[in-house]
Amino acid sequence: MTAIGHLRDIPLMGVASVLVDAAAAGFRADAPEWINLGQGQPESGALPGAPERVKQVELDPGDCTYGPVNGIPELRAAVADHYNRTYRAGAARKYTAENIAIVQGGRLALNRVLAALGECTIGYRFPDYAGYSDMLGTHLARLSPVPIPTQADNGFVLDETALDDLVTRCGGSVLLMSNPCNPTGSVLAGEALRRLVDKAKATGCTLLIDEFYSHYHYAPGPDGAWGPAELPVSAAAHVADPEADQVLLIDGLTKNFRYPGWRLGWVVGPVEFIAALDRVGAVLDGGASRAAQRAALAVLAPDHAARETLAVRREFARKRDTAVTALREMGVRVDVEPAGTFYVWGRLDELPEAIADGDAFFRAALRHRVVTIPGRVFDVNPGGRRRGRSAYASWARFSFGPEHARLVEGLERLRRMICEHR
Repeated sequence: MTAIGHLRDIPLMGVASVLVDAAAAGFRADAPEWINLGQGQPESGALPGAPERVKQVELDPGDCTYGPVNGIPELRAAVADHYNRTYRAGAARKYTAENIAIVQGGRLALNRVLAALGECTIGYRFPDYAGYSDMLGTHLARLSPVPIPTQADNGFVLDETALDDLVTRCGGSVLLMSNPCNPTGSVLAGEALRRLVDKAKATGCTLLIDEFYSHYHYAPGPDGAWGPAELPVSAAAHVADPEADQVLLIDGLTKNFRYPGWRLGWVVGPVEFIAALDRVGAVLDGGASRAAQRAALAVLAPDHAARETLAVRREFARKRDTAVTALREMGVRVDVEPAGTFYVWGRLDELPEAIADGDAFFRAALRHRVVTIPGRVFDVNPGGRRRGRSAYASWARFSFGPEHARLVEGLERLRRMICEHR
């Protein structure tokens, strides 16, 4: 792109740039002949065992006015109650409405958090959510990003050892990560997640944990077959004191409750930080839609939320196995079993040479009207400081977000495409 006049050069974010290329090849999100195994969007219709989808909302007369920047009190309390029921039933200290900021979507929530930070060194993992590159890059005047590579041989997991190294070697004071991780599907859970939270507290490091896929949690059974994990996963379960522990959680309705079009997210954390987000939001965005917040109250009603959460784990565990099995059979290497998200992170380097690269595979799949995402997109690199070929050039992310029948058809098209190149 070329800057015009006083505009700066603003490149498209990773996945968005890929979708632009797909659109140039004829892709449209509403075109039934295309199958999107790329974009991070879960199916939003009915699921077996799930409650009925919320399709209408009755507004309060006051909902036509400006709302509080950090969200309406009823929804803030409902989010706090959801965390306390789901993750903190036995905790002495519970979250309250004052620990919650409601924001117009997850990306805006993350940007509010980063805008609230003072000068600091912030560690980030790669591969990880593609949007972190641009978000961190926007704040390079105050934030000093430090890359933390993860590898397939340790499951792409970022644990307390890496955090200790960040603090002692680089003077890091903040760590940003997604958990479950987009794109790898790796999950830090149980005692491993507890150790990370405890290490952060011991070192004075602030954790910024993007938990947008926390309900998509799977586990192997005694026979080795994968299925839904017993519970979702969240660092909230290991926060001893919501005020003393510097742990901020970013989540929302987009993935976990399957309402991406509502653009409603939230931040959970210490009251002092939440108050700072209110001041940032007053300048940055002004607050979320009252209408979307009113509708969200029905989604977070205790029985409704519990049924949705369980249904998501069951149905997406089924689709997970469909995707992993099919991709392996067609020659895509899945080095790390996805224990979370609705993505498979696959290596292409054992495929025919013409499609052994993520971009080449993407272009070939477009000819079969299937969208995938090249792995280089997730090589988080704020400011483009790391040069040369991406370490993930021969990887790709495959989404099992679509309905099961559409997923099966998309995988079959990829199988035929690979066979044509053999």
